[in-house]
Amino acid sequence: MLMKGVTLRGLEVFEALAKSGSVAQAAEITGLSQPAVSQQLRNLEKALSSDLVDHGRRPMVLTSAGRSFLSRTQAVLSELRLAQSELTVMDLSHLPALSLGLIDDFDNDLTPRLATILADSLTQCRFKMVTSSSHDIYRAMEAKDLHIGIAASTGELRSGVTEYPLVEDPFILVAPRGAVTAPEDIGSQLNHLPLLRYARDQLISQQIESHLTRSKLEFEDRFEIGSHLALMAMVARRIGWAITTPLGYMRAVRFHDDIDAFALPFTGFSRRISLFSQSDWPDTVPLEVADTVRRLVQSQMITPAVNRLPWLAGQMRVIDA
Repeated sequence: MLMKGVTLRGLEVFEALAKSGSVAQAAEITGLSQPAVSQQLRNLEKALSSDLVDHGRRPMVLTSAGRSFLSRTQAVLSELRLAQSELTVMDLSHLPALSLGLIDDFDNDLTPRLATILADSLTQCRFKMVTSSSHDIYRAMEAKDLHIGIAASTGELRSGVTEYPLVEDPFILVAPRGAVTAPEDIGSQLNHLPLLRYARDQLISQQIESHLTRSKLEFEDRFEIGSHLALMAMVARRIGWAITTPLGYMRAVRFHDDIDAFALPFTGFSRRISLFSQSDWPDTVPLEVADTVRRLVQSQMITPAVNRLPWLAGQMRVIDA
């Protein structure tokens, strides 16, 4: 039983304040008024008999007690959000068949949970789920081998396909641990290391190369790696640095002790992950699947990523329906 004064809303407000450092932004995140946000924080601090933030600083900064309590708060809210996703049962029992393709960025955390949630709903359905590259998912959608695909968007309108945006995934820089000691001068500190590129036939590589060209940036062209984890392993082994996204960074958890992640030192850009469905399908099915995926992405990917890299707050985000 929670002690008197500790409420779910209070925990949500505290998490929002910790991320933003601003009552105004926390109010926007939680949908409350600014006075209500302040009251929720006061109630929580009173219940805990401890100051969680330094009220004399702007933006707000957590106290040592606040930092300790935040890790517990985020763990609790993550589990509650996951439970909400798993208990929100979709009524897909009427479908005779469903074939779904997902990009492999989701393999670690989201795909297994989505598979079990869908399997519970598809009681009378022939169900097929595959993971592949964005290009392969597009081709399968065009061939009508998939009813629904989740992939990185190119921004193009596709005949016979409806797009439902899910996630904004900003590009970031990853470097060997300790190679960058002054984040404001990343460029000069990485001059001695090559850029490790994704294989050029991959959509993520094409998006990165297009942005580098637009920004008039050129780097030595020595390495082209088709495997994401192999590329992250090479960064960890101090062979070079790379441009990836938070989804890619979080997939490489085994290498986190040996790599550092930073905001890009040049003009930022991002990719959009979307759900695509055949346009002749009733929109209730893709809408329900999209809502479930958004909740899973928030609890299983975005929240852990922002906990590890707080500067991602507001950049890596779910795109509301």
